[in-house]
Amino acid sequence: MSKFFKHGGSAEATPDDVKGPDAPHDVDDGSLFQVRQAKRQIGVTSAVFLIFNRMIGTGIFATPSAIFSLSGSVGLSLFIWVAGMLIAAAGMAVYLEFGTAIPRNGGEKNYLEYVYRKPRFLATGLYTGYVVLLGWAGSNSVVFGEYILHAANVEVTRWNQRGIGLACITTAFLIHGLALKWGLRLQNLLGVIKLGIVLLIVVAGWAALGGAVKIDKPHNFDNAFKGTTGSAYGVVTALYNVIWSYIGYSNANYALSETKNPVRTLKIAAPLALGSVAILYMFVNIAYFAAVPAEEIIASKRLVAASLFRNVFGPRAERALSVFVALSAFGNVLSVIFSQGRLVQELGREGILPFSRFWASNRPFNAPLAGLFEHWLVSVIIMLAPPPGDAYNFILNVISYPLAIVNVFVAGALIHLYLHKAAWQWNPPIKATLPVAVFFLLSNIYLTVAPFVPPSDGNSVYETLPYWLHCVVGIAIIVAGGVYWVIWAVLLPKIGHYRLEREVVVDEIDGWERHVFRRVPHSERVRES
Repeated sequence: MSKFFKHGGSAEATPDDVKGPDAPHDVDDGSLFQVRQAKRQIGVTSAVFLIFNRMIGTGIFATPSAIFSLSGSVGLSLFIWVAGMLIAAAGMAVYLEFGTAIPRNGGEKNYLEYVYRKPRFLATGLYTGYVVLLGWAGSNSVVFGEYILHAANVEVTRWNQRGIGLACITTAFLIHGLALKWGLRLQNLLGVIKLGIVLLIVVAGWAALGGAVKIDKPHNFDNAFKGTTGSAYGVVTALYNVIWSYIGYSNANYALSETKNPVRTLKIAAPLALGSVAILYMFVNIAYFAAVPAEEIIASKRLVAASLFRNVFGPRAERALSVFVALSAFGNVLSVIFSQGRLVQELGREGILPFSRFWASNRPFNAPLAGLFEHWLVSVIIMLAPPPGDAYNFILNVISYPLAIVNVFVAGALIHLYLHKAAWQWNPPIKATLPVAVFFLLSNIYLTVAPFVPPSDGNSVYETLPYWLHCVVGIAIIVAGGVYWVIWAVLLPKIGHYRLEREVVVDEIDGWERHVFRRVPHSERVRES
């Protein structure tokens, strides 16, 4: 049974919306508020690991080789890691301000919809394509398969790698869809294992710097900027790889309706997780350069961590520790599918997706099973489609590029709020500051424009695919959301002579709100007036 409350006909957020999901409506009773509070299972520790698990997945193990190859030198490679960290920190500050001001599930969808109110529902329509058509979990599942096969000393082929990746993402889907509490506990456990393996790499790097390697000591830090590339394409693609490794600083924003004391939790969890990861990433990169010769780093591709283990600990340890890297990838897949499933669910609650009740439900296991399944399906398709050799890099870039586009508009939205504070009555608990928001905006504009600059010979990140393909596909995904908006919110209402009105529904079992769009005939509106 559900209760319906009329909530106007625009996509504009009201002051009640900004107060977040805990702001009781006049017609609510205390029992509904208690039901919502009972569903808040994420505390500071789980929020930290949600962010930590999302960031430390496969990026720090699989991308340093490509970053070094594209930048051309140790010095520029490390500098690009620092630049990526600064962009991530700026992004965290922007999302922290929005998340503490609008503490509910949905992440950037809420922020875009709050500011970009005209044309009606366009922001949500565009964002729908971005959420529904991108398979974030695919790349990490691919690397999970690669490291498991490497640990088993089995030759990696296109289908055995992806078959194991399919098992990985399917397991993550079933755990979060059928047993939410156990899924969160497993995420936390894998976060601890992941932290242990990263610290082991750091210690191995210190040992290598002291000369404790089973090969001739690399001298990668001698003349550190030798070979530096001047290619804009190489630098921006390397930066995409770094930013991919930092994606996740906003992961807790997607589940704030399920978070205990969301403002306080986010204020603590996001800076703590990002700061810890940034320090670890720099130490890990230094460890790679200390233990693995430059030529081997480039040749190892996504297995650079395995090369470090072999050079410091020997072949047996290399295979054993590769299993832990695979577990790290699995932890990331768990974290990704957890958050993306909730984004799909939020679109269902908004009534944007067809059959919105189906997508919005938490039944029967108090988890967004339908949203999780949708992300599983898209991730599997994206994981299986690209040709061998280019799969990981294509998935990485086709996700990172539209994310940069979204972040341009998120940063622009916050800048608009800063410039019109009085009109918007914008006074969140945490402020990113205008300079940080401008830096985040300019960084993401660069990330959307620079990939169209042709690479120099041999500098493309792909073996067979066109260098610009991920840009075109990324833009097409967002445009697809715009096409859906034109059909659903413009053409069909004109043809059917009705206007979309949005109403709030409170589910008495779930205790959460969702939006339902009602078709109001023009004749009815005339009678009401």
